[in-house]
Amino acid sequence: MTGTVRLEPVDEQNLEPLLSVAAAEAEPEDVMPPVQAPAGWSLARRDAFREFHRASFGGLHGPTRTLMYAIVAGGEVVGMVRMTRCEEPGTVETGMWLGRSARGRGLGAAALRELLNAAAAAGMHTVVAETTPDNQGAISVLTKCGAKLRERNGKLHAEMCLDSVLPAR
Repeated sequence: MTGTVRLEPVDEQNLEPLLSVAAAEAEPEDVMPPVQAPAGWSLARRDAFREFHRASFGGLHGPTRTLMYAIVAGGEVVGMVRMTRCEEPGTVETGMWLGRSARGRGLGAAALRELLNAAAAAGMHTVVAETTPDNQGAISVLTKCGAKLRERNGKLHAEMCLDSVLPAR
């Protein structure tokens, strides 16, 4: 069953719910850059999570050139998807994570479709992503959203052209 989602720019209102989902349903290394902190979701790691997301409050024109969205399904925050400006004009790179309970329900593909629409509305023409060849969840989401995939140097590179019609499923 395909899920419907809404994307909300990450802000102070949804940052704590996003952190709650991350801490309950994801590993720190899957949702934020590495930090020097005790293992697991320590207080220091939770503070680093908040600061990492607050750094992007400026959006695509801010210092991190990143716009992060909370993925909302059924009125609840279930994960995050982002787009970051690349050096090539009109191109953004995306990344996403979902809490364990939200996986396998079509929410990832729905969220990526919403992000592709947001990227097009922001004047972008290409969205790229990178994953590992063994990340079947990411590969499935990217494929459902029309990504062209190619493997290079042990990584899987995806490219989605926004000039074409977005797939319905």
